[in-house]
Amino acid sequence: MVHTSQGRMAKVLLVLVILLALSFLLSIGYGSSGFLLSFHDIQSKILDYRLRRTILAALVGASLSSAGCAMQSLFRNPLADPYIIGVSSGASAGASIAIVLGLASSSLSLMLFAFASSILTVYVVYRIGGSTTSSLLLAGIAVATFLTGLTSLLIYMAGESMHKVIFWIMGGFWTANWVKVELMFFTAFLGIALLYVFAWRLNALLLGEEHAESVGIDVSKFRAVIVAISALLTASAVSVSGVIGFVGLIIPHTMRMLLGFDNRVLIPFSVLFAMGFMPLVDLVARVAVPGELPVGIITSMLGAPFFIYLLRRGTGFGA
Repeated sequence: MVHTSQGRMAKVLLVLVILLALSFLLSIGYGSSGFLLSFHDIQSKILDYRLRRTILAALVGASLSSAGCAMQSLFRNPLADPYIIGVSSGASAGASIAIVLGLASSSLSLMLFAFASSILTVYVVYRIGGSTTSSLLLAGIAVATFLTGLTSLLIYMAGESMHKVIFWIMGGFWTANWVKVELMFFTAFLGIALLYVFAWRLNALLLGEEHAESVGIDVSKFRAVIVAISALLTASAVSVSGVIGFVGLIIPHTMRMLLGFDNRVLIPFSVLFAMGFMPLVDLVARVAVPGELPVGIITSMLGAPFFIYLLRRGTGFGA
């Protein structure tokens, strides 16, 4: 296991703290109309909209990045992301069904449909392929492919509701409210805390299933626990924001290149980076064009080149 010098960790931590502070200040204080200066603006705009939106973006980023750390360690592959076991496809299918059938009367009901369908998808994937890591991956690909086709069919049949489905799938924080913030705070805190507790076991798993078993880890049960925690984090994030791709790939791997493979360091630093990164992406989405860009478009445009870089660099956990 690669160890990171205390000096490098301190420098990276300082940069991330500065990034987080600037990110929150810019996201709360700046918009398409410029900086907010008056107390009336602070009351009417920041507290009522931008603050909850910024916090939600940070929590979604933290959830996706920590789940990405777990998935990359579980599959021993830096190209793995939180959606690899079909969470996003399940959430998209559930949200599409709710919209097409007229059951999404509010953002809360849409969120509940997306969350429930994503958790159900993970359960089905694990029941099909949970015996080994490779079969779990293949089951996730197969189920996700089916659900993607189902979602496309629903979009085709949606008629006037089609734009609602497409906008939800693209991902964004324009429907942010305090209920979503409270839900995300609870699930993010619980999930990230549990992943940190299990960080040393993830480190052992990186060295192979035989090594993990030799230090007393029941690999089969541990795999189920990690999948469940990652599914909770990812399903919660997708249910409140739609599908925001590549965050769980970019953030953990960037931190891994800087700090090494130790999940006891990687998880908290990835969370901190994501909490500064996502509000900035959301700020760009708000001010880049008249109206608003879906956040998922921006993260995909950033993530695709990074994904290609990883492919050319190699897919293993070696140097």
